[in-house]
Amino acid sequence: MATDLVKQLTVPMPASLASLRFPKALDDRLQHLLDEQGRLGRLSAAQRREAEALVNIATTLSILKLGAEVKALKA
Repeated sequence: MATDLVKQLTVPMPASLASLRFPKALDDRLQHLLDEQGRLGRLSAAQRREAEALVNIATTLSILKLGAEVKALKA
């Protein structure tokens, strides 16, 4: 059954992850790419891949930080 395929993954979240920040240099680069996309209406394939990778990093950091904050609230 489909329910047999559903598993929950629990990952330990150190409280120190709550202090994670997206590095300013990466944020500046992502902002530059987004500004360029707005100005030109498009990005090159390489720029698009770079922007997507930066967004993925930022999203992952946000999820890790949120997990650490939730853990701290439960403690």
